[in-house]
Amino acid sequence: MKITCLVENTSIDENVRAQHGLSLYIETGDKKILFDMGQDDLFWQNAKAMGIDLSGVDFAVISHGHYDHGGGLGVFLDINKTAPVYLNEHAFEPHYNGEKYIGLDTTLKNNERLIFCGDKHQIDDGICLYSCNDHTKQFDFIASGLTLKEDGEEKPEDFRHEQYMLIKENDRRILFSACSHKGIMDIASWFMPDVLIGGFHFSKLPTDENMAHNALFLSKFDTEFITCHCTGVEQYKFMKQSMEKLSYLSAGKTVEII
Repeated sequence: MKITCLVENTSIDENVRAQHGLSLYIETGDKKILFDMGQDDLFWQNAKAMGIDLSGVDFAVISHGHYDHGGGLGVFLDINKTAPVYLNEHAFEPHYNGEKYIGLDTTLKNNERLIFCGDKHQIDDGICLYSCNDHTKQFDFIASGLTLKEDGEEKPEDFRHEQYMLIKENDRRILFSACSHKGIMDIASWFMPDVLIGGFHFSKLPTDENMAHNALFLSKFDTEFITCHCTGVEQYKFMKQSMEKLSYLSAGKTVEII
């Protein structure tokens, strides 16, 4: 499997621009997948700069209903005329950060190529989406002041719209978690994958004893963690001191999982 980062908060290539958000281009043995689409058309611009033709993507997945992961949906539907797009059934609910709307473009909600998923959705052999909304949590997740509006009432965000993609290939289990809003420690515990790719949502947290405890907890898993986006660069460097199997994925970088 080959994973190329099209959009991330940082970049290692002067020809590939950085942006707060995430977009990954994934090549398995027989599938080409787009996982998230950043804020706008930058995922497409960066793909072109790296020689990647997104019109050949077989299907796309939007991990959750925030603009920095699904803001490029309209662009993708224009440049790729056939690929279905899988997103959670709650993805178009109105999500806010304070007074700022951070949800998806609701004018796209009725597009016939969108496939809305429940708690589990099998896309293909060895490729499945999970929401884990019914899973038992050991740890409190951090809402970070994010909210959703339901029946006109503002409520603390519960991230029911977030889903995770698990790919089984060559006897390895690779999990794509994007922002891990439901809690990276719980997600790692639920799936226990061989490889976990995604943000930890630690960027606003101090590098203190709690962060050290989190790193120690994750280090005990037999999992290779490839993190990005909402983990935070400072937090990544801090955790790396006690997590040997932790690396960072910036825009413009490609990693291969054998």
